[in-house]
Amino acid sequence: MLAVGCNDGRIAVWEFMTRGIARMCTGHIHPITSLSWNRSGQKLLSSSTDWNVMMWDVASGDCSFTFRFPAPIMKAQFNPRNSKMLLVCAMKNAPLLVTLDDESCDHYPLPTDGEPEQNIIASFDRRGERVITGSSKGKILIIDPKTREVLKSFRDTSTAIKSIEFSRRGSNFIINSSDRVIRVYDIEQVCSAKDSEIEALQRLQDLVNRTQWKKCTFSGDGEFIVAGSHRQHALYIWDKSTGSLVKMLTGQKGETLLDIAWHPVRPIILSISNGVVNIWSQAKVELWSAYAPHFKELDENLEYEEKEDEFDVEDEDNPKGRQGDWEEGEDQLELDIVTKPPIPAFCSSGEEDEEPLDWLPIAPEIEDPEEPGWGQLEPSLNELPPVDDSGSRKRLFNDENVDPSGANGGGGVPTAGPPPAKQPCIMVDIDLPFHETLTETKPKPSKKSKQPPSSKAQNYASLPPPPVGNSKPVVDPVQPADPVVPAKPVEPVKPVEPVTPVESTEQVEKAASENTEGK
Repeated sequence: MLAVGCNDGRIAVWEFMTRGIARMCTGHIHPITSLSWNRSGQKLLSSSTDWNVMMWDVASGDCSFTFRFPAPIMKAQFNPRNSKMLLVCAMKNAPLLVTLDDESCDHYPLPTDGEPEQNIIASFDRRGERVITGSSKGKILIIDPKTREVLKSFRDTSTAIKSIEFSRRGSNFIINSSDRVIRVYDIEQVCSAKDSEIEALQRLQDLVNRTQWKKCTFSGDGEFIVAGSHRQHALYIWDKSTGSLVKMLTGQKGETLLDIAWHPVRPIILSISNGVVNIWSQAKVELWSAYAPHFKELDENLEYEEKEDEFDVEDEDNPKGRQGDWEEGEDQLELDIVTKPPIPAFCSSGEEDEEPLDWLPIAPEIEDPEEPGWGQLEPSLNELPPVDDSGSRKRLFNDENVDPSGANGGGGVPTAGPPPAKQPCIMVDIDLPFHETLTETKPKPSKKSKQPPSSKAQNYASLPPPPVGNSKPVVDPVQPADPVVPAKPVEPVKPVEPVTPVESTEQVEKAASENTEGK
């Protein structure tokens, strides 16, 4: 099965063989940042920028746990050997270990050894016995998840650590940093060596184009390393033992790579670009003659001539019995077709009791069937049963009047009881320590512009948290306004005296001359 996260918060679980969607999980409302399977494949852990981490039951498609954090989540991962221990990397916070019990849920921040708690990436090792963290300054810490103590710390680069990936086989892990170099380490050698003697086994890079790597991972057997370019849709494959470039795969021009993954068993690589999942595999050449020595491939169809005794039920030459019957005294081999043996490719030491989820049951979709078919009853049985005196509905069928074998015409109709109760999703709120980087920042107005600062100039982390799940956005209640003060009575407006018309300049001079003559 293949799990793919979408930008709208949906999670699609694909059946890899049929290449069809088997489950669609909806709960997030923002883009998915990471997905993690547990060891048995029955649980799926998802993280998103909506500040939520959800644990899904893959068989039913329901959410069993929802963890609410006060910051966007960059990565969430199951412990490879313990599904009740989670590793969560929140933005601008130290990585957290979340442990689930039957009655409680605890979380513990991991030490950072004095490094700034900004964009710290972390990952479990192959067996879940150690946690590797990388800071924005290039410092790498190896931490014991049980005691939360730092076992080893070293620094091989001064640039930011972008991702840490472990091999499914062996003890090797790779570190992708911002200096365009992929470093390969052995965790056993790192833990036993001194700080000054720690060196990378291999340094993989593109010396010609100086490519920045978007994502890198190991092959299923751990013998090869694949990395995706940050600029274009191009995949580089190296041999881990020699460090030489083996293959280069190029997609269509103009596409940007988002994520890559290698199939755990088969030589298949998956890459996501522009919302499309690309499958890279080797072209198969069918060699049918390898199945049997006497098998012959034909270029054209030939008419087959049947032998006289080829399909006879009884052999005339052997009167004892049918062809192929065992003679008395021969050893007979018992073939078990009920027990499902484990697949060796998926098994390793320390297997748990939980059975792996190999396939998902899917009911056929029937649009407007004319007759009752799978999952349907007769039209008269689709209605609700009557209510008895106690207030509960009567059952249409019971174990007494139904013949499971169908000999009496019952057809083996199962008992109609209430549907199984859906388990509710458990909500857990997790508080993180307060940081000044998460507070609102008010920019100072510049000297040139005297306008007040815009209200949009604030930190992303200071925005209010988005709603949880499929619920509608939460609207703050309207604050009550200040009490209204009665206004003073308005005084009546006095009538305006008529204004005498303004005389022109000639009239004023004429009037002045008349006054002087009169005097």
